Amino acid sequence: MGSAFELRGEKILVTGASGFLGTHLCRRLCESGARVHAVSRAQRYSKGESLQWWQGDLGDINTARKLLAAIKPGLVFHLSSHGKGAPSLDLVLPTLHSDLISTVNLLTAAAELGLGRMVLTGSLEEPEPDNREVSPSSPYAAAKWAGTAYARMFHQLYRLPVVIVRPFMTYGPGQPQEKLIPYVILSLLRGQAPKLTSGQRRIDWIYVDDVIDGFLAAAQVPGVEGCTMDLGSGTLVPIREVVTCLVDLVHGEVEPLYGALPERPVDHVRVAKTADTYVRLGWKPTTSLGKGLRETVGWYDRHLKDYSAL
Repeated sequence: MGSAFELRGEKILVTGASGFLGTHLCRRLCESGARVHAVSRAQRYSKGESLQWWQGDLGDINTARKLLAAIKPGLVFHLSSHGKGAPSLDLVLPTLHSDLISTVNLLTAAAELGLGRMVLTGSLEEPEPDNREVSPSSPYAAAKWAGTAYARMFHQLYRLPVVIVRPFMTYGPGQPQEKLIPYVILSLLRGQAPKLTSGQRRIDWIYVDDVIDGFLAAAQVPGVEGCTMDLGSGTLVPIREVVTCLVDLVHGEVEPLYGALPERPVDHVRVAKTADTYVRLGWKPTTSLGKGLRETVGWYDRHLKDYSAL
C-alpha cells in the first residue's frame, strides 16, 4: 500500500474539503508534505503554505473548468456531497445538483484537461447489481449510484484514470453532531436520553483513520483505474450494540429511548467486500470497533464545550 509520504510535494485537489472526511484527508495530506488545494462552496481563508482554499460551486461547469485549469492538480479527491441520506422529496433537486451534476462536471473538466488520477467517493447506499430490478433508497443513493456509473463510463470511453471507493458507515472525531454516533455521545455526555429507532439495523462500521488510509491507497496503487472498492470492516454490528458500548464508555445513567423514532422505509443491509479491496489495494482496517469508539468518545468529551445544545 502506498504511503502518504510518497505524496510529498504533489499538487492535490480535494473537493468537499470542509466536510468530515475532507477535513481528515486534508490534514493527513498536509502532514505528508503535499500541496493541498481545497474547494468549498463557502469562503474560507488559507492558513500556511500547505493548504490553499478555493471557493466555488462545482455544480456549474464553467466553475469546474476554471478551477481545474487554474490549479492543474496531479491528483483529485472528489468528496463533495450534499450528505443527507433521508428519503425526503425536498432533497431530490439539491442532491441532484450537489452530488450528481457536480460529479459529472468534474469528470468532464478533468477529461478535457487530461488530468491524472481521480479518487471518487461512492456510497454504501448504492444499490448492488443483481438479477432483480433495483431501486435506490433515497435521492442521495440515486445520485451516488449514477455518479459511479458516469465515472466508470468516463474511464471506459475517455480513459480518465478514475478510482471509486465506497466508505461504509464512517465514524470518528469531528463528525457532525446530527450523525448517529456523535448524537448519541453528546446526548449521553449531557445526561440526556438519545431518541433512536429500534436499533436493530445491522451496519458495517469503519473508523475514519482507516477510511483515509483507503483513500491514500486508492490514489497510489497502480492498475486499479476503473475499479470500485469497498472501505469497510467486513462485519455487521447492530446499532443497539454500538449504543450499548457508548453508554458503557460514557458511564452514563440515562437509558436510550429505543423506538422513539420511526424506521427508515428502505434500509439496505450491506457488508463491505474487504477481501476484494485487500487484493486490489493491499488495504485492510486496523482499528477495532471498540478502540474506535473509545477514541471517538474521548474526543467529544474533550470538545464538549465546542458544541451547542442539541
